Amino acid sequence: MDFSSGSAGVLALWAAIGYGLGSIPFGLILAKAMNLGDLRKIGSGNIGATNVLRTGNKRAAVLTLLLDGGKGAVAVLIAHAYSGDSAAQIAALAAFLGHCYPVWLGFKGGKGVATFLGLLLALHWPLGLAACGIWLLRYCCNSTRSFSMSTSPACRISLAALSSSRACNRCSTVMNSWRLVRAQVTT
Repeated sequence: MDFSSGSAGVLALWAAIGYGLGSIPFGLILAKAMNLGDLRKIGSGNIGATNVLRTGNKRAAVLTLLLDGGKGAVAVLIAHAYSGDSAAQIAALAAFLGHCYPVWLGFKGGKGVATFLGLLLALHWPLGLAACGIWLLRYCCNSTRSFSMSTSPACRISLAALSSSRACNRCSTVMNSWRLVRAQVTT
């Protein structure tokens, strides 16, 4: 199979790889390894870094944040290296969906904030850094992690000035998909 082609089969393969990487529940794995309890029974019941932080273990929360962000970035970087932009976008969305809806956990995962920031950094790092900065600023002003992340996509028009139109289109595609998925879940 020629991985450099944009065929449906190649894109489906990258979707499966992205979903597989995204569905690794690092928060749950770390919580179990560090004897912190079952995250699904603590706080919000999510498997992400915020809920790991609720266990009181900052080290585990930081590791979860980095690993969850890393899995999104790895999916994008590998897909882009072997098959280009379209595959990277497909892998990004699939990794995000894998984190939010992992098949291994009955489709009940995390909110996808760290995974989203990781894939955004991998798609276009200046835009990713700007989104991280906006998230951090909103968090410092408001102390609500999920609200902070939900405001970051709203700033993409002003962030577009930092990037090329091609990179902005890639990131905008993923951001719009993320917003639509989140809207469907919350309604």
